[in-house]
Amino acid sequence: MASYSGSCHCGAIAYEVQGELKEAYDCNCSMCSRRGGLLWFVPSDAFELKTDRADVATYRFNKHAIDHHFCTQCGIAPFSEGKMPDGSPMVAINARCLQDLDLNEVKIVAIDGRSF
Repeated sequence: MASYSGSCHCGAIAYEVQGELKEAYDCNCSMCSRRGGLLWFVPSDAFELKTDRADVATYRFNKHAIDHHFCTQCGIAPFSEGKMPDGSPMVAINARCLQDLDLNEVKIVAIDGRSF
């Protein structure tokens, strides 16, 4: 299993995630289309926040089902937290925030988040 390190732009939020990144999702919801993230969904136990939660701000909208996290210093949104359709906790990693990742090697799949 691969290990990836990720962060916001300034490094105030840093994390590690375990898993095989084969697909990332390009969501067209009002949030994702504005911030330009590519999402990789992982179980929450595959994610480890390496920095203090106090450096993480959270925004919720619509159904308040997803915690959209962003850096209070640089504004980058490196991950979100919520639940999978089966109710299990998950983290939506912004693949653009992963270090040393060649996005040309990742299949990008469009999803219709506007309809959720």
